[in-house]
Amino acid sequence: MIPTVDPERDVSAPVLAAYSYCETVTGQQARNFAYGIRLLPEGKRRAMSALYAFSRRVDDIGDGDLPPEVKAVRLDETRALLARIREGGIDDYDTDPVAVALAHAARVFPIPLGGLDELIDGVVMDVHGATYETWDDLALYCRCVAGAIGRLSLGVFGADPGAPEAGRAAEYADTLGLALQLTNILRDLREDAEGGRTYLPAEDLAKFGCSAGFDGPLPPAGSDFAGLVHFEVHRARALFAEGYRLLPMLDRR
Repeated sequence: MIPTVDPERDVSAPVLAAYSYCETVTGQQARNFAYGIRLLPEGKRRAMSALYAFSRRVDDIGDGDLPPEVKAVRLDETRALLARIREGGIDDYDTDPVAVALAHAARVFPIPLGGLDELIDGVVMDVHGATYETWDDLALYCRCVAGAIGRLSLGVFGADPGAPEAGRAAEYADTLGLALQLTNILRDLREDAEGGRTYLPAEDLAKFGCSAGFDGPLPPAGSDFAGLVHFEVHRARALFAEGYRLLPMLDRR
């Protein structure tokens, strides 16, 4: 995958200002991420900042204190904005800098913007308090909120078309996102439970006697909490092992 136009040339002043806004958002809200992408070529750094700023907007709606029905409206509005970006309805002089920057980035790089629709789908699941019966159910959620981000990022980073298994690069990016999201779920198990959410599959919780949840100071009495954690960690490690097959394919420029 290569840029569709030269990302370093012919960038208008309004687009540069829009990218600057996105880089400011990234620097303020994701300092570690911002430091990491500083090493990228300028065009890729700008595009990643635009992706981050749009994704952050979606996440902030889901994580905010608004009533669920208001969040749903805001997410619908954001999805409509994404459709305008995809259809070429955002010009350099639009008043939304994130939309301007993302629209330009999508013209420069082969970014699969449908991944941002998936991200919105995942946040909608969170707003509705979705629970997951099986691993396949949870994996769908993880693909929306994390796997999609991997595929979007791959559109910017690019993959070497001559690399072995290059045709599976998007699949491996997706799998790496699943591994990272499952790791996040395990890390935040207690915090999520205190907020009324348990993301792990109900069938896994039942298998290890943990259906009562984790909102108390100790795991449920008689449960095999250690067994549950080992089971999920093994699953995450297997996903990481597969997802890491992406790394040799990435364009290192």
